[in-house]
Amino acid sequence: MAVYDYDLIILGGGAGGFSASGIAVGLGKRVAIVEKNKLGGDCTWYGCVPSKALIRAAEVAHLTRNASQFGLSLNGGGRVCAKRVMKHVREVVQAVYDGHRPEHLQAKGIDVIFGSPRFVNNEQIEVDGRTISARRFVIATGSSPLVPPIDGIDQVPYLTNETLFSVEELPDSLIVLGGGPIGIEMAAALNRLGVQVTVVEMMERILVRDEPELVDILVEQLRQEGLQLLTGHRAVQVKGDAQQIQLTLENGSGQRKTIQANALLVAVGRRPNVAGLDLEKAGVAYSARGIQTDQTLKTTAPNIYAIGDVIGSYQFSHMAEYHATVATPNALLPLPIKKKVSDQHVAWATFTDPELAHAGYTEAEARERLGDGIRVYRYEYAHVDRARTDVAAVGRSKFITDRKGRLVGAHILGHRAADLIHEAQVVKVLGLPFHKISKAIHIYPTYGDLIKRPADYSYVDKVKNNPLVKLVQALRGAGKN
Repeated sequence: MAVYDYDLIILGGGAGGFSASGIAVGLGKRVAIVEKNKLGGDCTWYGCVPSKALIRAAEVAHLTRNASQFGLSLNGGGRVCAKRVMKHVREVVQAVYDGHRPEHLQAKGIDVIFGSPRFVNNEQIEVDGRTISARRFVIATGSSPLVPPIDGIDQVPYLTNETLFSVEELPDSLIVLGGGPIGIEMAAALNRLGVQVTVVEMMERILVRDEPELVDILVEQLRQEGLQLLTGHRAVQVKGDAQQIQLTLENGSGQRKTIQANALLVAVGRRPNVAGLDLEKAGVAYSARGIQTDQTLKTTAPNIYAIGDVIGSYQFSHMAEYHATVATPNALLPLPIKKKVSDQHVAWATFTDPELAHAGYTEAEARERLGDGIRVYRYEYAHVDRARTDVAAVGRSKFITDRKGRLVGAHILGHRAADLIHEAQVVKVLGLPFHKISKAIHIYPTYGDLIKRPADYSYVDKVKNNPLVKLVQALRGAGKN
């Protein structure tokens, strides 16, 4: 019987790798994480943590400038200086990383090895000249910014999410290439911090995976705050230097125009980190979209699994953690029936202000899959007393149920939407009728009305459609005649 250095080696020390290692060591296994750069992954250093710190700073700046809405006045006119904001962001990142240092993992029984791993075969990797073996592997190497092949892009200085947070001072103006979550979050935040921002999106609308009617409300709000949005335009050429960037755009009709700014942020998507791993030597199949896995997250090598961004599906930290809960037990335990990953209950949020949260089908997707028997329930933030007290009345919740009243889609645009969505998500995952939420006592005044009131409407529909109730109503109508 072969003797291995570890029961499990995890390639990548980000969100997925942390979760997988914690599960494995909890199962009593010998575990190691191999990390090429720094523990914490993209989320800690270049994604979730710094972006949310910047967004919060932008919110404070916005509230300061609009203090009069709360009956307040500020001496000096309320001018905001954002020169130190990126230093603050980096300090927040460092504080978060301090909770994920190698010694913390070592104390839990998880070995941390730094270096660039390469597969020797499906049971061995080489890390900077050292060969290490394991019975099982989990690949969690994440993704990196995708830079499109625009004419001249390699000749100009551009930013990505990996370099944005290292700048010392914010530019006066910025072009953001890409209208997805990363691009829109950063554009909205920097706009509030005094940067003149123009977003360029090739599609006809931003945030194309989200509920269109809520995106339209968000777009109106962003434009009211001064953000420039150019949709339906493709970048075809870029020129410039560290002081000025010129970007040539082409619309669907072939018409061209050039815009300019002091800096360019590229946020058009992500590419899986597979380069340099020598996956071929381990028998692991992959493409430009990511590593190939089955529903158990096993690759084409029977003892190697892959999770998170590197498999090219939903590229969110919480999805990498979810994948870890599926792949790790499958890899390490003799389960008679392996756990399977499902995209049915994927949820996400875009942390603009107002926030946009998404779980399940959009209305159009629900109609396409389930027909016109679906029901749609909405509620406005303007009707929520707590939203009025917080001067946060922009937004709407929207819930979609199937014929049996089960929740198949939940969408919220507004203050705290990313937190609010979870109540609906739990009901959806458990397969409960949406109207069940109506039975729960919700505290007043809170934003819970955004879910409670639509659930009340769903309950009313349930009662109205009860056959006995219909019969009684029919008899009463006949009696009146």
